[in-house]
Amino acid sequence: MSKIDSKIPEGSLEEKWSKYRSSVPLVNPSNKRSIEIIVVGSGLAGASAASTLAELGYKVKCFCFQDSPRRAHSIAAQGGINAAKNYQNDGDSTFRLFYDTVKGGDYRSREANVYRLAEVSSNIIDQCVAQGVPLAREYGGLLSNRSFGGTQVQRTFYAAGQTGQQLLLGAYSSLERQIGLGNVTMYSRHEMLEVVTIEGKARGIIARDLISGKLERHFGHAVLICSGGYGNVFYLSTNAMGSNATAAWKAHKQGAFFGNPCFTQIHPTCIPVSGDHQSKLTLMSESLRNDGRIWVPKQKDDKRKAVDIPDEERDYYLERRYPAFGNLVPRDVASRAAKERCDAGYGVGNSKMAVYLDFAAAIERYGKQQILKLGIDNASAGEIRKHGIDVVKEKYGNLFDMYKQITGENPYEMPMRIYPAVHYTMGGLWVDYNLMTTVPGLYALGEANFSDHGANRLGASALMQGLADGYFVIPYTIGAYLSNEIRVKAISTDHEAFVAAENKVKETIEKLFAIKGTHSVDHFHKKLGKIMWDKCGMARNEKGLTEAIGEIRALREEFWKDVRVTGTANEFNPELEKAGRVADFIELGELMCMDALQRKESCGGHFREESQTEDGEAKRDDGKFSFVAAWEYKGTGSFELHKEALNFDVVHPSQRSYK
Repeated sequence: MSKIDSKIPEGSLEEKWSKYRSSVPLVNPSNKRSIEIIVVGSGLAGASAASTLAELGYKVKCFCFQDSPRRAHSIAAQGGINAAKNYQNDGDSTFRLFYDTVKGGDYRSREANVYRLAEVSSNIIDQCVAQGVPLAREYGGLLSNRSFGGTQVQRTFYAAGQTGQQLLLGAYSSLERQIGLGNVTMYSRHEMLEVVTIEGKARGIIARDLISGKLERHFGHAVLICSGGYGNVFYLSTNAMGSNATAAWKAHKQGAFFGNPCFTQIHPTCIPVSGDHQSKLTLMSESLRNDGRIWVPKQKDDKRKAVDIPDEERDYYLERRYPAFGNLVPRDVASRAAKERCDAGYGVGNSKMAVYLDFAAAIERYGKQQILKLGIDNASAGEIRKHGIDVVKEKYGNLFDMYKQITGENPYEMPMRIYPAVHYTMGGLWVDYNLMTTVPGLYALGEANFSDHGANRLGASALMQGLADGYFVIPYTIGAYLSNEIRVKAISTDHEAFVAAENKVKETIEKLFAIKGTHSVDHFHKKLGKIMWDKCGMARNEKGLTEAIGEIRALREEFWKDVRVTGTANEFNPELEKAGRVADFIELGELMCMDALQRKESCGGHFREESQTEDGEAKRDDGKFSFVAAWEYKGTGSFELHKEALNFDVVHPSQRSYK
């Protein structure tokens, strides 16, 4: 406990952030010009942080492994971004967004951080509108909202089914402006492979130019890790194939504690696995649950087509089990419910590991509304359907097109088949209220940190957190540290710490090439993914987790004896990139299982089979596990657990109920 200080400000919850901003130390403009900041990652958190800090006058270097910042995985987010604007006048407020987020996370997040997130959410929308982000609007011109899981209000702003893309383009244009002004130096196709620390403080990174293979040293007064989550530890996930945990894991091995690594999110609406040939899975936005109804046949192993099964022979199981929220229960609840139905023998499709997401009722409802609007009398069923499809196409057209391209099925005619898949990680580098890790000068933003979502993230809150951290939090909180660094001159990259860090990276690369084994990197990644999904996936138990830890340790030994990395170090070499990332995933996978094993309760996305209610819901143990698990790296396969107690002064934990 002595090593953890969350630095939460004093005062009432509603006043903490405003008082903090009024009293935090500042860096004057002339001093900012001599302070260098490194930002690793160019997604929503990274691009917004880099552009905002550069606008303030700092000298910023931004790194991404993609060929352009706008290819960061934030671009794949579909459904929307939450904000407590209350444009619908349906009872939303900053407090309600705060409450929904804490409850949705199953009471495993910090109140102070979550309230700040809710507080700045409205500013994000104003910022994005000012940038020209084309958020959807009502007929009269006002911004439109829709519902997402775990809420009973409409607070989600969106841009059709490509909200992440539009928000990232806004942040990207802001970043490009600063690049054009010379305030940001952009390093595309560069991967961070080590954090450099001098006298206990983060002072730079070692990065590899992925085109030439050259290792580079970069100094910074502070380093910001904005590299996203670690869902690809499971091999199959909705993440881009390049998404990885290497930057965060290297930071962890340099002293940054890792918070709640077992808290992973399984998204309930994804296109099911179709075979062993797949390298990733495809998300179908949670926004589809606004209008789609989820069901399975009441009869086991029903061979009929979905459209041939009458309504009375369908089990709309979410509406049956959770009448208050229906199809809009939180993701962890919806995912477990789908798994339960499939495990019980009611699954659909060839694999029987899928459920239906049906838009027939929505098409009919919207069609009737349009017919009334247009003043058409005695409309036929065909006319009603045509107008209904037009409305659904306007709201979700790109998602329906994507589904058809992947499956060959027309979702306007036949219900979608969906099944849960790994999507997001609530765990990440432990950070304090300032977003600083346990290494001074080393920060983590967005999905790379653990801070705001507890054991389960509500839909449309990832974009909110990434932009909140980058645009509105780090520009203030970094001053608390940098105000004491203004006398530190730029340290030469010839310093022995930089030399040692680069040599360490070289040794690892040389070791990978020297193995000359018989199996590809993908072979090991797939084996790791199967272990993780089977034993640390949607359901976990002591026996499975104990076995997984042993299997991962054996896999790690096998990897370092038998992996084959082709090519050379001094060239464009995707196999080398993958090898380093998978080596880190193997180590992280072991820690995830250790964390899941010690947390002998069920909460949010962490479901221990030994800890459930009579009707199969997650059963927390607040007396023993109301803490953040912050793990300290002690060497290969060795970690020490530190606990940050969670105190709830405003929202008092209770058994979550969405019934």
